[in-house]
Amino acid sequence: MLVLLLLAPVALAGAYWSGAWRPPPRWDPAAPLELHAEPNILTGWKLARMALQPETCLAAFAVSGRAVEPLPDRPSEVGCPLENVVRLDGEGIAFRPSRPVVTCPLAAAWALFERHALQPAAARHFNSRVVAVRHLGSYACRNVYHRSAGRRSEHATANALDVTGFVLANGREIRLPRDWDRAEAGAFLRELRDGGCRFFKAVLGPDYNAAHRDHFHFDRGRWGRCS
Repeated sequence: MLVLLLLAPVALAGAYWSGAWRPPPRWDPAAPLELHAEPNILTGWKLARMALQPETCLAAFAVSGRAVEPLPDRPSEVGCPLENVVRLDGEGIAFRPSRPVVTCPLAAAWALFERHALQPAAARHFNSRVVAVRHLGSYACRNVYHRSAGRRSEHATANALDVTGFVLANGREIRLPRDWDRAEAGAFLRELRDGGCRFFKAVLGPDYNAAHRDHFHFDRGRWGRCS
């Protein structure tokens, strides 16, 4: 019996790699990420894979039944190329003042955040849903903190989005920094920060530093930070 238990994983691995057996898509490392499915231990890995295999990002939107608008790549001689970018869209959510251009992996992370963090939090705290998101933009060819020297910001490749507020279906608007220290609205915003950390590599807000006091910075860059 012990031998059979030890051999079972080996047999399953062999069947998987030979193509004789596949787990359900959400548990299959080779399958596209299902944006509507409950996140699991493979979600982060599949998100990370999108940066190296851009086709897996568009495949994730396709299998999830989510429309996506790919945009042409744009090279840059100053370190601000646009590659694997799309026009960000939401499920019943408008972006104000306009739909931003973001990398496809950031759009996928937003889709997960919207479905599994943003809307559930709005329902819990306000018995409503978010219908619009206010933002400061995504693409800006600049260094971190607008410094004259140093590394490029994730905004330089549209791999980041700065969000300032959320409009609910009941007409209420939650804004940064106005509502950060208010009881109910502040709890909602902190839940969004923590929920965003499940899907974005970096989530920075008012508790991080003064430069982020009035917005959430979401990105899919190399450096992980949740504050």
